[in-house]
Amino acid sequence: MTRRAALGFRMHSGWGALVAVSNDGMLEVIERRHIVVAEAHVPGSKQPYHYAENLGFRQAEQYIAGCSTTSGQLAATAVRELLSQLTKSEYRVQRSAILTASGRALPSLDKILASHALIHTAEGEFFRSIVHTACQEAGLRVTRFRERELEECTKKAFGRQANQVRQRIATLGKRLGAPWTQDEKLAALAAMLVLTASEPSVPE
Repeated sequence: MTRRAALGFRMHSGWGALVAVSNDGMLEVIERRHIVVAEAHVPGSKQPYHYAENLGFRQAEQYIAGCSTTSGQLAATAVRELLSQLTKSEYRVQRSAILTASGRALPSLDKILASHALIHTAEGEFFRSIVHTACQEAGLRVTRFRERELEECTKKAFGRQANQVRQRIATLGKRLGAPWTQDEKLAALAAMLVLTASEPSVPE
């Protein structure tokens, strides 16, 4: 019997936490791993905008485009490999969730490179966008959740059971073992939300 599952991501500079969950009557984490989305042999690839800050503008454009290609390939491979594994284990994955920060629109590259704060913002969005594209190319529907709104989304989706869901996720680490950090917990919660995305209160 095929069971439904969903993927959740919490990204960092050059890597991210990926958690797959299922809910066959009870929330279960069926896979978790750290994925690497920066090519080790490319200088500065973990922080591409920081590296590009010291280049000429045309070089910076080309450098970031190159990092986008190589990081995109790594993300696509990681997503495909996990989906293949889950399919063999008779799980059907159609949805994914990515945790985001403020979600504000970024200006042009020259303005980003002129602001250290925007460089940090752009790098966070860079790796989230890489994973977003990888999921879409794999045929998954992608939902983004702002971290600061995750609590409210959980309450709307699960109502009186929201505390139970959060507690269940928090205590899973005792059975799963390390790592079960905030990265994995939040990624699992986001994935759980999209598993119940038929709820009209869960944002698309």
